[in-house]
Amino acid sequence: MRFTKSTLAVLVLALAVTAFTVPVLGKTPGKATDAEAAASITQMVNASIRADLAGDASFVENNYDENFTGGSSWGNWETKNSILADMKDSKNNKTNSEMISDLNVRIYGDAAIATYKNTYDTMYHGEHRARTILSTDTFVRQDGSWKQVASHSSELAK
Repeated sequence: MRFTKSTLAVLVLALAVTAFTVPVLGKTPGKATDAEAAASITQMVNASIRADLAGDASFVENNYDENFTGGSSWGNWETKNSILADMKDSKNNKTNSEMISDLNVRIYGDAAIATYKNTYDTMYHGEHRARTILSTDTFVRQDGSWKQVASHSSELAK
């Protein structure tokens, strides 16, 4: 088979463009793999526990989206601002112990879902609370970094 110079030039150009745009082994250039994204979310969930124990509001400030909404296992809605306000009132809000288990992270492009069990002992609005809950956290990748946009928790069945 013989190609004209113009046909050959088009084929070479098409191959060159394809070489730079086709994912290699499932990885799109400039994007983290699902395994890398899951590792990042796992680190965030574990860092949130350490922040709770330390009363460190900077984690919430830096990693929660401004429009974050959480449904607590006690039946009320929380926002980023309400969580920050509670963290500043350390006299009435303090995490004594907290441990997660059964963490599972699933990635959906620029969205991620983390599910886990959370066992805690806290002082919340001046009231002692301790139990195990099931939690689902939702994350979205924004400008290359992950932000938590929502969460929901419910009490573990007895």
